[in-house]
Amino acid sequence: MALPSLTKLPAWAQIFAFVALGVGSAVAFYIYYEMPTRADMGAREQQLTALRSDISRGLNTTKKLPEFRAQVAELEGRLDTLRAVLPEDKDAADLLFRLQTVAAQSSLTIKGFRPGTTVNKQLHSEWPIQIELEGTYHNLAIFFDKVGKFTRIVNINNVDVRGKDKPEANGATITASCTATTFVLLDKPQQGKAGAKPAATPPPAGAKG
Repeated sequence: MALPSLTKLPAWAQIFAFVALGVGSAVAFYIYYEMPTRADMGAREQQLTALRSDISRGLNTTKKLPEFRAQVAELEGRLDTLRAVLPEDKDAADLLFRLQTVAAQSSLTIKGFRPGTTVNKQLHSEWPIQIELEGTYHNLAIFFDKVGKFTRIVNINNVDVRGKDKPEANGATITASCTATTFVLLDKPQQGKAGAKPAATPPPAGAKG
């Protein structure tokens, strides 16, 4: 009904009506079809850019993988070295054996071996051991030098040397006491205030069970 009535309008009115109808159709097409399509394409382009970036990072990481593996191997080697210097357990029997060995090599006799109380720090604990020795000044110096060359860190302090009135039959002219402090790597770092934990005391050197 509306279309036949347009023919009754003047020519300029008919042209205006058709132009208005065309513009309205174009605007509706742009709003309801082209704009959503452009927005969807923009979102997809952003996703594609992000994926390409992820792929690029992944390829770069893959190229660096041998380098990362080499770094891990190096860190593991350092950790093994650290464990040799700072063992993860006290192992009093092993340390006593080592000290007895170097004492024998130095012509000294260990008369006493008394582990003290460990003091926990943040990453390690300090383990003092009281040692009593018998021998000569020269042999005592050799003993301290050999202990200083241990792979495991052992600090010697509080040295007290006393001469004997008469040399013993074994040639000993002095008795000496000292504190040998070694260090233990803690499995889990300590938090808060450092605490102390008593250590087990093995029998003195040469004691019979």
